[in-house]
Amino acid sequence: MLKKKIIVLGVTGGIAVYKVADLASKLTQSGADVHVVMTKSATEFVTPTTFEALTGNTVVTEMFGPRASHDIAHIKLADAADLMVIAPATANIIAKFATGIADDMLTSVVLATRAPVIVCPAMHHNMYTNPATVENLETLKKRGFTIIPAAHGRLASGALGYGRLPDTAIMMGTIEMTLGQNGDFKGKKIVVTAGGTQEAIDPVRFISNRSSGKMGYAVAEAARDRGAQVTLITAPTALPDPVGVNIVKIKSVVQLRDEVVKATQKADVLVMSAAGADFIPKNTAAQKIKKSDAGLALELVKAPDILSEIKDGKFIKVGFKAETQNLVDNAREKLYKTNLDLIVANDVTKEGSGFGTDTNEVTIISKDGKPEALPLMTKREVADQILDRVVKLLK
Repeated sequence: MLKKKIIVLGVTGGIAVYKVADLASKLTQSGADVHVVMTKSATEFVTPTTFEALTGNTVVTEMFGPRASHDIAHIKLADAADLMVIAPATANIIAKFATGIADDMLTSVVLATRAPVIVCPAMHHNMYTNPATVENLETLKKRGFTIIPAAHGRLASGALGYGRLPDTAIMMGTIEMTLGQNGDFKGKKIVVTAGGTQEAIDPVRFISNRSSGKMGYAVAEAARDRGAQVTLITAPTALPDPVGVNIVKIKSVVQLRDEVVKATQKADVLVMSAAGADFIPKNTAAQKIKKSDAGLALELVKAPDILSEIKDGKFIKVGFKAETQNLVDNAREKLYKTNLDLIVANDVTKEGSGFGTDTNEVTIISKDGKPEALPLMTKREVADQILDRVVKLLK
C-alpha cells in the first residue's frame, strides 16, 4: 500500500518530535518515499541529520535555502505529495493552518497541496483542550483534514491528560487507510470475523481453540486499506484494535452468529475467518465448579453452524478451513455444503502455517471446485490475495 508513495512529513517543535523518527523509519521500511519538512523550532529538538539518515532524502528546513533546480520548492513538494502528515502538530502550527498563514516552508506546502493532510496533535493538556485549539481543529476537519486525536497519558510536564502524540501504529494505520480510501473496495461493506470463540463452562472457565485472530485482523486491515467500510466481529485476542474499523467484540459462537446475521443485512462481503466452536457445553454452571477427586465430565452439544444458517444471503461469502489432513477434500466439502463463493484452506501442521504465526500457506478453492495453492507468505499478503479474488466476484 505504501510502496513508492510520496509522503511529506511535516515535523514541528514539540517534545514528541523524537517519536516521529520512529514513524519516518516505519514509513521508509514500508517502501514509502518520505520527504521531511522541519520547522525551525523542530530543529531545536532533533537535527535534520536524523531524518535524512532514516529516509535517505534531504530534509527541508528553510523557505529560501539553496535549491538544485529552478523549481519553486514548496510548490514542487505540494504537487508531488500523495499524502502529508504533520507530526507532532503543535497548537501554534494548527492555528496557522486554520487561518491560512504561510510564513515558512511547512505552512506554505500545506496551503499549496491538494493531497490529503493528516494532523497529529501533541501538546500540553491545557493547550489541547483550549477553546481556540478545539475550534481550530474543527475548522481543519471541515476543510477535509484528517485529525488523529491526541492520546491520554503522562505529559512532558509530568501531568496526566490528553495531549500525547498518538502511537506509531495508530498513525501508520491512519496513513494506510487514507491512501487507500479510493481503492477497489470503495463504497463496499465488508464483514470480517476473527479469533477463537470462548464457550463458558462456569464463570471462570471456558473451552476455546488456538486461533490468534491474526488472519482475520489482516483481512480487516487489507479491506480498509482498499477503501472498504469494514466491520470486524472478533472473539477475544491479544491484538490491538485496527484503526478505522468498526469493532464488535463477542465471546461465544452464539454471540458470533447473532452479530454476523445482524452485520450482513447490508453487507457486500462476508469473510468468515473466526474459529467458531464446533461443540459447546450443554449447560453452563452459574457458580465456579469446585475441584473434586471424582473429576469432571462435560456434556458437549453441536454448536450453531453459522455459514449454513446464512448460506442464502445476497452477498459474497468467504470461508476458512483449518485442517490437519485431507485438506482439499475437506475444504471442498465445506465449500459446497455452505454455498460459499471461496474457501481458504490451510494445513495447521505445516511450519509457518499454524495458529499464532505471522505467515500462512493456503489453498484457495473457488465455487467451481478448482484449488489454487499459494506459497508461504505473510498473512497480510494472503489477505490481499483473497481480496483480489473477491473484487473480481463483485464485478
